[in-house]
Amino acid sequence: MSEFKELVFSGVQPTGNLHLGNYLGAIRKFVALQQSHNCVYCVVDLHALTAQLVHEDLPGQTRSITAAFLASGIDPKAHIVFNQSRVPQHAELAWIFNCVARIGWMNRMTQFKDKAGKDRENASLGLLAYPSLMAADILVYRATHVPVGDDQKQHLELTRDIAQKFNSDFSDRIAQCGLGVETLVGNEKINGYFPLTEPLIEGPAPRVMSLRDGTKKMSKSDVSDLSRINLTDDAETISKKIRRAKTDPEPLPGDLEGLAGRPEAENLVGIYAALSDSTKEAVIAEFGGQQFSAFKPILSELAVTVLAPISSEMRRLLDDVTYIDAVLADGGERAGVIAQKTMKDLREIIGLL
Repeated sequence: MSEFKELVFSGVQPTGNLHLGNYLGAIRKFVALQQSHNCVYCVVDLHALTAQLVHEDLPGQTRSITAAFLASGIDPKAHIVFNQSRVPQHAELAWIFNCVARIGWMNRMTQFKDKAGKDRENASLGLLAYPSLMAADILVYRATHVPVGDDQKQHLELTRDIAQKFNSDFSDRIAQCGLGVETLVGNEKINGYFPLTEPLIEGPAPRVMSLRDGTKKMSKSDVSDLSRINLTDDAETISKKIRRAKTDPEPLPGDLEGLAGRPEAENLVGIYAALSDSTKEAVIAEFGGQQFSAFKPILSELAVTVLAPISSEMRRLLDDVTYIDAVLADGGERAGVIAQKTMKDLREIIGLL
């Protein structure tokens, strides 16, 4: 019995400007994974409709995410970069998974509860079924690994539940069609069609907080642009935002314990550690005792060194819409070949003529 070929899938929603937190928490990891895995990276434009049905410029947002992928170092020739709606098999498989998943599973999703709020009866069906589409995004490529943050772990667990239930419900048909592949359920190897996708968690993801309030995550939706460093910001803007970042009057402490109760100080130390591929301990060891008036210019210089080339390349790419669209078209065509094969197999397994 053969085993699944390792494949990484991940996607980013085209809603709002990407910022430093998105880069450090996700995109930089995408770039690194290219060295060890075959990767499929997707701009999930269908998912964007669950947050907001009518968008002012969805094509522009989609191109902006693509430009961020490319400017950060993702290779669209060696790997696949595309937007979700180009491959209709995502939506087709999502419908099948809507019939596999249970309503109780969806109702337990904490993200749905958070986003729907108290008026759950008025939430869209798409928001409730969002995790089913996410499972389809992953499993239409039979991806074995997904890089995830804390907010997506539950959705990946649901993806595994859907895959396992499908494999179990159709076990006889999968065997009859000769389409089974070896997969693990606990310590038991079974013959299933879908892999039980594993999370890729490479060390603690840097938690980047607002530059205006160290108790809140850096967010695309914050009304203050000074709260975040956008990937499209130029060097001068990056420097200005770090200079204006909220701090407290005390110097940097001499040890990590000294950051307790000082969220803004901890945030800037964490940002420096992440940008320099270091640790908070190392940053404190180097800069402990210094005032923020001395530390901020050093952090600013580092941020500009790392981010300015990305923002410059993003702006160049966004001036060349034809190239970005060609990348998405090529990626969609290559992704479609994989997705079409999966749906051909599923039609045989399920019995759809």
